[in-house]
Amino acid sequence: MNSPIPTTLTLHRASHALEVAFDSGETFRLPAEYLRVNSPSAEVQGHGPGQKVLVAGKARVNITAVEPVGNYAVLLRFDDGHASGIYSWDVLYALGRDQARNWQEYLDALAAGGLAR
Repeated sequence: MNSPIPTTLTLHRASHALEVAFDSGETFRLPAEYLRVNSPSAEVQGHGPGQKVLVAGKARVNITAVEPVGNYAVLLRFDDGHASGIYSWDVLYALGRDQARNWQEYLDALAAGGLAR
């Protein structure tokens, strides 16, 4: 089975979210903060297993641009200057599908580190 492919991507600047509808019929509304702290970039994910960086202080971050990368991904530019994560369709789908769990893990990690959103 092939992975779902986005049919529409809608940037909601006022509410700081990217809405992604997939050909599977699923639609996810992904907050800019959530996308920023889960960026697939090496800056956030590191260069190997267990190297993910906990990114704090992004509660007010917004997406300034959504740029296509071939037929398989988008580059998101954030207003904090971050623009090195390429979000493949698989990454966007996984972030949508696992949003509740990922978000809770992020909040727990912030709390454990004494950090704020």
